[in-house]
Amino acid sequence: MFDGLRPLSAVNLRADFLAGITLAVLAIPEVMGYTKIIGTPMITGLYTLFLPVVAFACFGASRQLVVSADSATAAIVAAALTAQSLTPNTPRYVELTMSIAIVTAAMLFAARVLRLGFMADFLSRTVLVGFLTGVGVQVALGELPDMLGLSGGGPGLLRQLSFTITHAQHAHLPTLAISVAVLAIILGGERLAPRAPGALIAVVGSIVASAFWHWDRSAIALVGAVPGGLPKVGIPPVGYSDILLVLPVAFSCFVVVIAQSAATSRAYSLRYGDRFDENTDLIGLAAANVAAACTGAFVVNGSPTKTAIVDNAGGRSQWSHLTTAAVVLVVLLLLTRPLSLLPIAVLASIVFLIGIRLIDVSGLRDIRSAKPREFVVALVTAATVVVFGVESGIIVAVLLSIVLHVRHSYRPHVALLNRDPAGHWYLEDPASGHMVAPGLVMFWFGADLFFANIGFFIAEVQQLIRRSPATIRWLVVDARAITDVDFSAGRALSELQRDLADNDIALALIVVSTQRRDQLEDSGLIDLAEATRIFDSREACLAAYLAERPADETVDIENRPVTREGP
Repeated sequence: MFDGLRPLSAVNLRADFLAGITLAVLAIPEVMGYTKIIGTPMITGLYTLFLPVVAFACFGASRQLVVSADSATAAIVAAALTAQSLTPNTPRYVELTMSIAIVTAAMLFAARVLRLGFMADFLSRTVLVGFLTGVGVQVALGELPDMLGLSGGGPGLLRQLSFTITHAQHAHLPTLAISVAVLAIILGGERLAPRAPGALIAVVGSIVASAFWHWDRSAIALVGAVPGGLPKVGIPPVGYSDILLVLPVAFSCFVVVIAQSAATSRAYSLRYGDRFDENTDLIGLAAANVAAACTGAFVVNGSPTKTAIVDNAGGRSQWSHLTTAAVVLVVLLLLTRPLSLLPIAVLASIVFLIGIRLIDVSGLRDIRSAKPREFVVALVTAATVVVFGVESGIIVAVLLSIVLHVRHSYRPHVALLNRDPAGHWYLEDPASGHMVAPGLVMFWFGADLFFANIGFFIAEVQQLIRRSPATIRWLVVDARAITDVDFSAGRALSELQRDLADNDIALALIVVSTQRRDQLEDSGLIDLAEATRIFDSREACLAAYLAERPADETVDIENRPVTREGP
């Protein structure tokens, strides 16, 4: 507890306070915009920057991670509830958003008890980029009607987009002018004065203009009355039927929360050499979501953008975030009345930019240049989010991550080991058929052996034997990358060993440590090789083979050109 606040450094405290004020100035308009995505009263966005922030600061481990409203989880919740034909901004709708937060918190707490923090690693960077890109496209396009002053179109992104395109000529020009002005202020400010809070300037300026020109008497849509004061604290009315209803969407939020929060927290802990404890962070995230649910808010998540804001402003601990909570407290007590004059087009424009920035063009470009196949996976994930919705997108994202993992394990890297004249080991294509010494083949397999890839392993070995230009006496498996062999693979290896023995080929193993030797022995792999043919280095294996050779044979290790793939 209080890991993110300790040790208290008087030297950094001033910088933390200033960073917290900076975060409040920039994040308040943003979290108000998220309420437009999720469909709850605007004040609930401010609530996510209050007690949830305090809860994570007290119970989380990360000194940098900012936990508050997030566009991805907001879009997931909105998509799921509107699919149930529920009307946003109604009491029942808000109750269910609170229920989703409390069920998500329960899942996060259960993950901590079961020490499942590692699950964050199963949402690959590739599909996460695709998922957030799809969310960005959906969020940005969904704000176009409000930016143009249009109403209607019905549920569903594609239906709304079609409506917007066909009715664009009927746009409300004053509303469109406000939207353009907001975009110009934010984007222009970023170019001319990068540290200026462009979104806050746009919000304050539009409120002043609304009051001066009495926009409440015109056709410009305004936010309307915003209740002030502290949030009412109480356990949300969650019944058994509500839990069953929100369980799927809560699980989707749970997956995004642990993946996005862990990735952000890990990145900053590595940058500053802080301790990274994903399981303790799960407690903090669970506490933050309980605080959100009990104050009438919605699911909160670790935010990469807000964390970057604090970091750029010099904040180095959760004291920054407690400062942000204090500023939000002042706003809740004193400054909610002016918010009623805020045009909806202003929030729509802010959310539109949030969506645009979620579209990770540079990330997609990097994936395409490095791994074209994974680029296709990212595009499929993004398209699923846009066409079928965010909840379907997260399911596809998880499944594709698992498929990518299985694919790498199913067809891992295989190679032959060889030595250059200087005695350096290198990997080469198995098709070369080269031997380390006449009759000695060293085979590298880059993954554990299990039921799905054992056939591939055996096929590669058999192909090595068939295409070998000379008789193989020893087949050496460098098992340093093999830490486990399941039952199916063990049986198949036993059959392979008998086949090798029938062809007068001895099986030898190279293992590294005693611990791994014990693991391989438990799985049965050690038993397949004779005790005299188990080595802890390639050099020892080669020396034993050469010592066993008939004395009348000469050693001829070729002086081959070397194409290195790795050690």
